[in-house]
Amino acid sequence: MTPEFDPALVHLLDAARAASRQAHCPYSRFHVGAAILAGGRVFTGANVENASYGLTICAERTAAFAAVLAGAVRFEAVAVTCPDAPAGSPTSAMMPCGACRQVLAEFAQADTPVLVDRVGQFTLAELLPLAFRLVREDSAQES
Repeated sequence: MTPEFDPALVHLLDAARAASRQAHCPYSRFHVGAAILAGGRVFTGANVENASYGLTICAERTAAFAAVLAGAVRFEAVAVTCPDAPAGSPTSAMMPCGACRQVLAEFAQADTPVLVDRVGQFTLAELLPLAFRLVREDSAQES
């Protein structure tokens, strides 16, 4: 069964697929690509591995940080692809990790669509229902 995606956002999956081809993954050989729509622009990223695995960065965070560095801090949609996951892989093998979900929650709303290639479309709240949100006193007073 092919998952259904919002037709207006399918271009993000194409951008994520293209980004995955730029991944540096000599250890896992598991290419991952991500694309983020923010401010009407698309920012892409790919996983970049390091021999010291803890220093590896995921595609979702690479794309998120590229968007933030360009001044885009409100994410409108996200797409992720893991083209090397074999057919029949468990859904969990193709989903954003917890760290990436939390980073996305910093810049996206609970209802932000997240398209996961070959899996389906979710909201960020479905992927991270109890996201940590730091409420600062100065921002709370502005509300």
